[in-house]
Amino acid sequence: MRPGGTIDRDPGAGRISAKIVPQRWGRMSILSLDRLRSEPIAAAAAAIAVLGIATILGAYFFQYALGYRPCPLCLEQRYAYYVAIPLAAMVLLGLSVGSSRKVMMLAFLAIAAAMLWNTGLAAYHSGVEWKWWEGPKDCAGSFGNFGPAGGLADLIQNTRVIRCDEAAWRFLGLSLAGYNVFISLGMAAIAGWGALGAWRSWKSEPVE
Repeated sequence: MRPGGTIDRDPGAGRISAKIVPQRWGRMSILSLDRLRSEPIAAAAAAIAVLGIATILGAYFFQYALGYRPCPLCLEQRYAYYVAIPLAAMVLLGLSVGSSRKVMMLAFLAIAAAMLWNTGLAAYHSGVEWKWWEGPKDCAGSFGNFGPAGGLADLIQNTRVIRCDEAAWRFLGLSLAGYNVFISLGMAAIAGWGALGAWRSWKSEPVE
């Protein structure tokens, strides 16, 4: 196929041979980028939903498929995703029904706040794993008061403490909490971009 849209024929074999023009792929990429810039609300909401679902599914995979039980700090870091994913889905639904851009902007700001909080929590957890500071007592292996005689043996037998200061898995030197720092920070940045797009769209709406 020639740049003008014509098709080259092979007279010897009687077949039609289509030649892919690299310039066409370049134009498609430019069009895709332009569409993302022109629709930042939809792009940001979709990206947050996809990243959030992928992260939570990854956490479930490590827990249930690979057998890595989460510590209390690990479980707390999931709460922000439980907030961000439904809000992103609500933004996408709001786009389809013509909801107010102001409401969408507030939703993005809520997502950004939740993911920034999660970034700090994940960074704190990473520091606990690297022994830079102490973690919470409920996941540091401390049993506290043993109670009556024989209570220590019963407590050790019936209690399994998932420590927050021991990384169960690392890749390239980073634990799951370490990777969560970058994921949460990236999602917060995307939410900020979406909030900016919603704000611009809100300001451009006609005043009734």
